[in-house]
Amino acid sequence: MSVQQTSIPKVAVSPLSLEDAKEPPMHLYKPKEPYTATIVSVERLVGPKAPGETCHIVIDHDGKMPYWEGQSYGIIPPGENPKKPGSPHNVRLYSIASTRYGDNFDGKTASFCVRRAVYYDPETGKEDPTKKGVCSNFLCDSKPGDKVKITGPSGKIMLLPEDNPNATHIMIATGTGVAPYRGYLRRMFMESVPTFKFGGLAWLFLGVANADSLLYHDEFSNYLKDYPDNFRYDLALSREQKNKNGGKMYVQDKIEEYSDEIFKLLDNGAHIYFCGLKGMMPGIQETLKRVAEQRGESWDEKLSQLKKNKQWHVEVY
Repeated sequence: MSVQQTSIPKVAVSPLSLEDAKEPPMHLYKPKEPYTATIVSVERLVGPKAPGETCHIVIDHDGKMPYWEGQSYGIIPPGENPKKPGSPHNVRLYSIASTRYGDNFDGKTASFCVRRAVYYDPETGKEDPTKKGVCSNFLCDSKPGDKVKITGPSGKIMLLPEDNPNATHIMIATGTGVAPYRGYLRRMFMESVPTFKFGGLAWLFLGVANADSLLYHDEFSNYLKDYPDNFRYDLALSREQKNKNGGKMYVQDKIEEYSDEIFKLLDNGAHIYFCGLKGMMPGIQETLKRVAEQRGESWDEKLSQLKKNKQWHVEVY
């Protein structure tokens, strides 16, 4: 790392005992006995021209629900399950968008990136409030001080492998799928963690509709400025950019643009992550398959090798 980079002050975090566990915390609270956390803040993340609303929500778990970057919490919205009267709602999983130290760097909060799920009637084009997403609307409508029932943490597939602090991590997200990567990047570039000094490459591809839909853009732009040798950031704005064939620019088109580099990095052991709506994967897989064939490689063989080497991490919903 260059001298200029080591001189950027990082944020002190506590308690550093959160680094001691050898295994990630799992299922500390179960659906039958969830933990009652408190909403700290709810903030709209997107601009006026974004389709839909996405919020950043911070909850206080008072240090009782430690987690690692890349894990999820379950949320049980209030009210009863319409399919099982008298029973609570089913648990909804949300990727945690903060590091284990939380946005206040004290190990007591966790953050979520939540898009409000609304349903528009295809006939009338009007919003149908009876079909809106129960949990996302509960979270986006909540106020500081409100209580929220949480379970977990859960998940191991998106944990950040830290055995090699100089590894390459290629992170591909659509929309709120950026949540776990915000946690990784804060750990790599914002926090001062004595036992984790990142010297590798983090490369984020983010696909959203337009510039107003960008999520955490200021944060990511700062890393680019402060750590130009260790961070790359590429955007696919589907309603504002065109791909090379004149169609909408999706995240797979950006991947194709840099495919030579990406394949070389994967051959050298890079980790690749995918997070977002499950509809993103077929288009991405097709693109990777086409690129592999152009390179005279079998994608199926390459994919099974990546999975075997634990380089391939997918969490879609």
